[in-house]
Amino acid sequence: MCCVQLGLAASIGLADQLGPEGVAWLRLVWAAVIIVAVSRPWRAPFSPAVLRTCVLLGIATAGMTMLFMAAVVRLPLGTTSALEFLGPLYVAVLRGRGTARWWALVAAAGVVALTEPWQGGTDPLGILFALGAAACWAAYIVLTQRAGDAVAGLHALGISMPVAAVVSTIAVGPSILGHLNWQLLLVGAGLALLLPVVPFSLELLALRRLPASAFGTLMSLEPAIAVMIGLSVLGQVPRVSALIGIVLVIVAGIGVTVEANGPNVRAARNNTEGPGRAAGESPVIVSTERESR
Repeated sequence: MCCVQLGLAASIGLADQLGPEGVAWLRLVWAAVIIVAVSRPWRAPFSPAVLRTCVLLGIATAGMTMLFMAAVVRLPLGTTSALEFLGPLYVAVLRGRGTARWWALVAAAGVVALTEPWQGGTDPLGILFALGAAACWAAYIVLTQRAGDAVAGLHALGISMPVAAVVSTIAVGPSILGHLNWQLLLVGAGLALLLPVVPFSLELLALRRLPASAFGTLMSLEPAIAVMIGLSVLGQVPRVSALIGIVLVIVAGIGVTVEANGPNVRAARNNTEGPGRAAGESPVIVSTERESR
């Protein structure tokens, strides 16, 4: 999460030269080159269904990257990250049980505090872009888990990242090429490693071991990290209402996590008291692995 937010903070500075869409395009193109070189996806067998999933994952990745960059140049980093976090939170709420879905109301209150619709000072286009990125992130989580379950290693990213690069090239590439130089290309390569290559690769490996709901909600501290990075790196001092909104979104994420994991933890404890435990029925171990990431 720190890697993601530092990469975004660095990208904001580069956006002054290339625009937010140019930075997103440059990161995705370099990410595709690096991921393909590392994963060598041609060595993995892809069924037509898995290939379609990887293509859809690439489209979601491009949308998430480009929409977030378009939002973060209009809104503070912490606010944008909190709004985007509604994507995985939505996935978790839909897959939750019992009272877990009530936490959506807490998240909604957080959104109201973040955007302050009664004042009209928040950029509405930035909010729309951030919510669009949230929708793409929700799709990304579901598709990444599906692809990771079917293909070993990072091969799924070896297909989805080039697709994301092609999508972004079609969308904005022609308007960016004339502004590039060797210095910007090298900076773009560094940004691609910081975001999305390293965090996306780790997320793919994590999602192969975790349910989508646990993955989404256990990242609930990311908006808080975004606020700290925005304050320390970009000098963005959050408003009190924005801090309240971010806290509400984080609390909603933690609440859904507790609701989702509670029955699993009790079941795991009951199993340990019995004669044995079947493989794959170890949510406590899974949670420990997630916390040590």
